[in-house]
Amino acid sequence: MQSIDTGMGLERIGALLQGKHDNYDTDLMRSLIEASAHGTSSDPDGPGKIHHRVIADHLRSTSFLIADGVTPSNEGRGYVLRRIMRRAMRHAHLLGAQDPLMHRLVPALVRQMGTAYPELGRAQSLIEETLKLEETRFKQTLERGLRLLDDELGKIGEGQPLPGEAAFKLYDTYGFPLDLTQDALREKGRTVDVKGFDHAMAEQKAKARAAWAGTGETKDAAIWFDIADRHGPTEFLGYDTETAEGQIVALVAEGKETGAASTGASVQIVVNQTPFYAESGGQVGDTGLIRTDTGMATVTDTKKSAGVFIHMATVSEGEIARGQPAKLEVAHGRRTAIRANHSATHLVHEALRRALGDHVAQRGSLNAEDRLRFDFSHAKALSGGEMATVEAEVNGFIRQNTPVETRIMTPDDARAIGAQALFGEKYGDEVRVVSMGRLSGSGKGADGATYSLELCGGTHVARTGDIGAFVLLGDSASSAGVRRIEALTGQAALDHLRGQDQRLLEVASSLKAQASEVPARVKALLDERKALANEVSQLRRELAMGGGAGQGPETREIAGVKFLPQIVSGVSGKDLPALVDELKARIGSGAVLVVADTGGKAAVAAGVTQDLTARLSAVDIVKAAAEALGGKGGGGRPDLAQAGGADASKAQDAVKAAEAVIGGMK
Repeated sequence: MQSIDTGMGLERIGALLQGKHDNYDTDLMRSLIEASAHGTSSDPDGPGKIHHRVIADHLRSTSFLIADGVTPSNEGRGYVLRRIMRRAMRHAHLLGAQDPLMHRLVPALVRQMGTAYPELGRAQSLIEETLKLEETRFKQTLERGLRLLDDELGKIGEGQPLPGEAAFKLYDTYGFPLDLTQDALREKGRTVDVKGFDHAMAEQKAKARAAWAGTGETKDAAIWFDIADRHGPTEFLGYDTETAEGQIVALVAEGKETGAASTGASVQIVVNQTPFYAESGGQVGDTGLIRTDTGMATVTDTKKSAGVFIHMATVSEGEIARGQPAKLEVAHGRRTAIRANHSATHLVHEALRRALGDHVAQRGSLNAEDRLRFDFSHAKALSGGEMATVEAEVNGFIRQNTPVETRIMTPDDARAIGAQALFGEKYGDEVRVVSMGRLSGSGKGADGATYSLELCGGTHVARTGDIGAFVLLGDSASSAGVRRIEALTGQAALDHLRGQDQRLLEVASSLKAQASEVPARVKALLDERKALANEVSQLRRELAMGGGAGQGPETREIAGVKFLPQIVSGVSGKDLPALVDELKARIGSGAVLVVADTGGKAAVAAGVTQDLTARLSAVDIVKAAAEALGGKGGGGRPDLAQAGGADASKAQDAVKAAEAVIGGMK
């Protein structure tokens, strides 16, 4: 019998060769299991044996996914990664791990598998940072979910299963998975109404399906496949020219093919060959003009589907018709700016790798005419020094003004010379390899001398100096483990710098200072402002303490406890803690309540001296006072707590509510 799947995979063969009866007893998995046991100070073969196996197995799978460019998210493969990670992290929690564990196990994995899979070593820092960040967030979710779970259990009778709706709320709103809820309840001898959970899940899916509306893209795609079948894919000429002649092979208006279009009509034009770049790889589509003997169309965007370049246009003069010869002209100024931004993206990618580490990889980009945006794998914000280093390095290679070279080769050959593949790109049998910049002291011809070497299908400048200048605007978070930078090049960069100079001169003029003196002068003003604010706050507290702003009675005694309420105005909420501390010092032992009128609304703070906090909490007092003021909640410590209210006119009601709490203490 041929072609029988025996299930004899590589790991099972490895187990047999090592004389083991279990895949987890092989040297590969055993080292990871022992690392998990060491990290949790537990026995690898004890009661937590299963937990260690899950952690080891999932450590391996998550690390390879991250090294392959997947990042945790709430959809697609990123969601699959997050679930795998969280399952391992839950087992670490069950082993009693108080601090993030998974990232500390990555070195053991790299030692074991890094030689055979060098991408693990290259991405080690990214893997560690991603796992640490995700586990830190998951621990917060876990703690919040367990508190909410206790609240839900308090609403039902002893021994009753947790309602499915409550379990689904924990899952849907707070990210608390069902299996984790079941584990937590199992420790309490409780269960979950799984059928109710499934019903709530089905209801949500039904609502989502009902709310979903298709975009029509699938239907429209059929048109482009049909055009491609009849006329073949569009030939792109735009690497070498911005003008060309072609023949209009199809016109599409309102989702249907048409023979002609007149002035004012919106139409999608397909030509057999075009210099217009179609949006892809982060580079926006070109704009420009298409002229025929009978009319002209203004192209506002260019897209691509089924190999067909689609010129989104409006007929601006006369009439254009299918079958006509046409002259195509790309908007030169816009294309020039886009090219500069795209080439700068390659330089900034390499500069980031050198500044932050080899784990940096592109996770998305936008190369438009007015700016560039670059998303890359990195788990924390860039420091000011790192930003300055990247900006200076990119500008250094721009000034180098070396040629930007393009070669066509196979993907394997491109990878062999170290070319970086860009995120989201699909590559065929041949790829374009774009190189730019030369490392100092290296000969011109060697690939090792190239600064940036990437696979790319976009358009680029002829020399790095054509970029002009590069200004890094800032760094922000794009998603978990992914940062985003935005930047300007060329004239836009110069305009930005000129604008910054103009604003600096305006500030200097207002301060009656030289531009170089502005930082010191601003710091002096801020210090002065802070000192004045502190002085005002102190005067307000003294006024309140002196009774000028107070409307409250003197100290009274309730259930053997001194109580001093104060109703004040002209005091901000942030000043209340200091005022409460001063009042507590005045009475020595007791409780204090301060209600401040902040323009109709109220701020309230309560304090209890340390000798009474075992019996009386400021949190209980402030919550009762806040409710009387039309607010809710409040928090702090047993000795000091704050809250807010909607109606300051009910200050006396707040005092009475506080008295009731003090009077009812045990």
